[in-house]
Amino acid sequence: MYWEKYAHHTIKEKVTKALRQNLDYRDRDVLGLPATFLDPKVFYSDAPFLKDAPYMQTMVANPNHIGCHTLTEAEPAFSGTHAIERDLIKICACEIFKSKEGEYDGYVASGGTEANIEAMWILRNYFRKERGAKPGEIALVYSQDSHYSMPKGANLLSLHSIVVPVAEETRQIQPEALKEAVQEAKEEGFKYFILVMNMSTTMFGSVDDIGTATSCLDALEVEYRVHVDGAYGGFIYPFACKEEHPYTFENPKIVSFSLDAHKLVQSPYGTGIFLARKGMIEYALTEEAQYVKGKDYTLVGSRSGANAVAVWMILRTYGSEGWVAKTADLIERTDRLCMSLDERSIPYYRHPKMNIVAIKGSAVPQEIVQQFMLVPDTHEGKPSWVKIVVMEHVTQGKLDKFLFALDGVSR
Repeated sequence: MYWEKYAHHTIKEKVTKALRQNLDYRDRDVLGLPATFLDPKVFYSDAPFLKDAPYMQTMVANPNHIGCHTLTEAEPAFSGTHAIERDLIKICACEIFKSKEGEYDGYVASGGTEANIEAMWILRNYFRKERGAKPGEIALVYSQDSHYSMPKGANLLSLHSIVVPVAEETRQIQPEALKEAVQEAKEEGFKYFILVMNMSTTMFGSVDDIGTATSCLDALEVEYRVHVDGAYGGFIYPFACKEEHPYTFENPKIVSFSLDAHKLVQSPYGTGIFLARKGMIEYALTEEAQYVKGKDYTLVGSRSGANAVAVWMILRTYGSEGWVAKTADLIERTDRLCMSLDERSIPYYRHPKMNIVAIKGSAVPQEIVQQFMLVPDTHEGKPSWVKIVVMEHVTQGKLDKFLFALDGVSR
């Protein structure tokens, strides 16, 4: 896991060079593209600060990243920033998730929701095309703690949802319940299964035991493919794990990953990432996109090139060693919070490699929940859990203030 750290001047030079390689609407006789630079009456391009703000330069230039640039063809008008996106995808696929060079595809999506639905769409079409699957033969399998993009995607794609219960204290999928649910679906005529594994759930930070889940489906002798929802955990879990873990492309059962850079990476909203094994994204090809060079393989079509540049800038500013240090600091702060909760005998769930702490709702008075904006597992009725997410802005001082407030209530 290694990518080079770039100094600010290097990042600025590379982005400036990429923008020069892109189409400049002011210098070329561009008549056919249905886009242009940002409105100069509002976003003037000669603002002095822009020379030292490569991300803002890219925003003003407004490159369109429609399509999937890890494939052979793409719109040549924005080739410079497309190359930056390809480098970003390579960092994520090869360095974080251990893909071999050239054996992956991917793009910067609008978020984890889009990336998850893209994965479902690809696998649904794969089963239809390669196995002749009919409506009513493909099911989506996920845990009750999974993100709401799973039922949303199932609804959009007409997939049958199999929601598997988890153990209350460990937040792990219950193997017997998984076997029973899939066996029942098999008897009802479902032949193909898309299994979603969570590399950190949104509410709990729990990481599904992929080995146990796939063993259950193997025992039932059903055909399935695995998508990993790493929208929250993708930029922390692999770095917090000192030992080998199964959430990489070295695991042959995994087809795709989703990531979300606008959480831990602190990039602008609209910077999810979708990664898939080479050849799989072709099942999302929209042949009708004839006017797009290379056609389109994504869910949303046109995408902001500035968003891709923003994520790339952040990862290149830290480098892999800096990113390990950043995540280690978050984990250390979370460890300290959990030790303080243990001292107070406050019940909670926390995965040791994650920076989310879900506290039993009964242990935190409502006024403290509101004061510190803790997120409940439901806004309808009394929550069973409320969570703290130890992010960059969650300083030790703020955590201490929360703990002192709890002490004040107990006294």
